[in-house]
Amino acid sequence: MTRWLITGANSGFGRHLSEQLLTRGDRVVGTFRATGSVDDISARWPETFRAAHLDITDPVEITAVADSSWAALGRIDVVVSNAGYGLMGAAEELTDEQVTHQIATNLTGSIRLIRAVLPHLRRQGGGRILQLSSVGGQVAWPGGSLYHATKWGIEGFADALAGEVAPFGIGVTIVEPGGARTNFRYGSSVLAERIDAYDATPAAGIRRILTERTTQGIGDPARMAAAMITAAEQDPAPRRLVLGSDAFGSIETALTARLADVRAQRESAAETDAPLGGVAETDAPLGGVAETDAPLDRVAAGGPADRSA
Repeated sequence: MTRWLITGANSGFGRHLSEQLLTRGDRVVGTFRATGSVDDISARWPETFRAAHLDITDPVEITAVADSSWAALGRIDVVVSNAGYGLMGAAEELTDEQVTHQIATNLTGSIRLIRAVLPHLRRQGGGRILQLSSVGGQVAWPGGSLYHATKWGIEGFADALAGEVAPFGIGVTIVEPGGARTNFRYGSSVLAERIDAYDATPAAGIRRILTERTTQGIGDPARMAAAMITAAEQDPAPRRLVLGSDAFGSIETALTARLADVRAQRESAAETDAPLGGVAETDAPLGGVAETDAPLDRVAAGGPADRSA
C-alpha cells in the first residue's frame, strides 16, 4: 500500500489519480478548495481517503496540510503537486491582480508546497515528488505568456531541485501533459478582458478557442493518470514524463528549433570569453556568478564546472 498526498484532488488529473489509487487499495490525502467537491470520494472510500482543504496561495495552510498529512498517515510516499489553472490573454490584456494570482497559484504555491514536504521526506529516508507542468512548460504560444511563465518557472525549479534532493533518496518527476479531456480548458481557465488591438494578432487564437468551445484535447485523462502512477513507481525517477502525442510533437519541434539557434552561435558565443590569464577556465552557470566559487568537490564530480562534461 502506497500513501499519497495529491493537491487539486477534486477535479481533472487529481481526481483521476485519487480514484485509481483508492481503487487499488492505496491511501490518499486529497486537497480541495470548493466545499463539497470531494464528498463523493470521501463517501466511497471513508477509510482510505482523507480530505483536506487547501488554498495553494496560502503559505500557512500549505504547511498545516503537509504536517497534518504526515501526522495522519505516518508516512507519505508520493507527493503530487497538481493544483493550478490557466490564465490566457495577451500580456497587455492582463491585470496586475491576475498576474499576481497566476504566479501565486502555479509557481510560488507549488514551490511552497514542495518546500513544506521536503523535511518530512528527508526524515523518512526518501519519497517521490510529481510536479505537474504542461507542454506549455517547454513550448510557448502567443496568448499564454503568464501561464507559460509559471510553467517554465516551475520546471526550472524542479530540475534544480532534483539534483538537490537526490542524495536523500527523493526522486522528482516533471509531468508534461498535452491537451486532455478535463475541465482545464473550458472550466478552470481564465480569459483576460479583450483589447481590440490584439484581435488580428496571433494572441487572439487562444481567445477564439476558449470562446467558441469547438476543440477538445486528444489526451485521455484516465490513461494519463495511470502513466503518472507508473512513473512514480519507476526507479530511478524519470526526470520528465511527456503525455500525449500532441505534447511530444510540440516539444520535439520546439527543442529542435531551440538547439539549432544555440548551435548557430557557437563561434560568436566563444568570442565573448575572457583571455585565460592564468585563471582556470570553467563552464560555471548563472552568468558568471559561480565562476570563482564553484566547490572543488563539484568540479571533481563532473558538475557544471567540469570542463569535460
